[in-house]
Amino acid sequence: MINQLPYLLFAFLGIIWGSNFIYMKLASEYFDAMQIVFIRVLSGFIPIVLYALYQKILRYSHIKHIIPLTIVSILATSLYYYGFTRGTSLLPSAIAGILSGSIPLFSFCAAFLFLKTEQLNRTKFVGIIIGFIAIIVIAKPFDINFHTDYIIGVLFMILGSCSVGLSFVYVKKYIIPFNLPPLALVSYQLGISLCCLTFLIDIPSLEIMSINIHTLVGIVLGLGVFGTGIAYIIYYYLIKELGAVKAASATYLPPMVALFIGVIFVGETIILWDYMACLLILISIFLINKIDKNP
Repeated sequence: MINQLPYLLFAFLGIIWGSNFIYMKLASEYFDAMQIVFIRVLSGFIPIVLYALYQKILRYSHIKHIIPLTIVSILATSLYYYGFTRGTSLLPSAIAGILSGSIPLFSFCAAFLFLKTEQLNRTKFVGIIIGFIAIIVIAKPFDINFHTDYIIGVLFMILGSCSVGLSFVYVKKYIIPFNLPPLALVSYQLGISLCCLTFLIDIPSLEIMSINIHTLVGIVLGLGVFGTGIAYIIYYYLIKELGAVKAASATYLPPMVALFIGVIFVGETIILWDYMACLLILISIFLINKIDKNP
C-alpha cells in the first residue's frame, strides 16, 4: 500500500505557505514589516533549532562558514521575508500570494545567468515570457485607477522573489560543497538572521504586543511556528521521501490557496485579469520545470 503521509504533508505545506499572506496582511495593521519579520524568524527558529539539537547535527566546526552562511541568511530569510511582508502590506493578500508563484521564474533566471548549468530551451523560454507577462498583468502599470502604493507593493514582492531565487543559486554554488545537513543550514540561516534583526529593528514593546494579542498569535503560530519552522521541516522530509523535483512542485499550491482565502474568507476584490495572471504564473511554473527533449 502506498504511503499517503508524504502526499498529505505536501498538501498541508501548500496550505501553510498559501495562508502566510493573510497573516502578513493582518499583522501589517499593527506592526511594521521589520517587526513582523523579526517575530516570524524568532518563532520559526525555535522549533527548527530544537529539532536540530535533537538530531545532534549542529557542530562548532561549522562556524568557519559564517560569511557564506550570513549571505544566505540575508538572501533567503531577511530580505526575502521583508520583501514579501512589505509587499503584502500594500497589496490584497490574494494578489501577493499570486505573485509569490514567480519564485521559480526568478530562480531559473538566476541559475541560467550565474551557474550556466540550466539550458534555455524553447519550452523554458516561453515559460519565462509568460511569467513576466503575468507580473505585468498583475502590476497594471497603465491603469490610472491604481495607486502608486500598489506598484510599490508589486515591486517589493518581486524583490522577495528575486532574493530567494538568488539564494537557491548561491546555496548550490557556495554552500552545497560544505555538505551541511539541510536542517543545520536552516538553523544557521534563521539564527544569523535573528541576530542581525535584533540590532536593526525597533523590537515591539510588550504593551503593543499585549494589545494586539490575536495578531501576535497569528504571526507566532501562522507565520513563525507553522509557516517557517514546521514548513521547513516538512519540506525537507518531502525532499527525502518524494525527491527534490516533486517537493519543489509545492510552489503550485500557495498562489491558489492565497487566492481562495483572500476572495472567499476575506472578501477581497479580485478582477478577471488577476485570475488570468494566476493561471499564467501556474503555466509558467509548469513550463520552466518541464523537461524538454528537443531544446
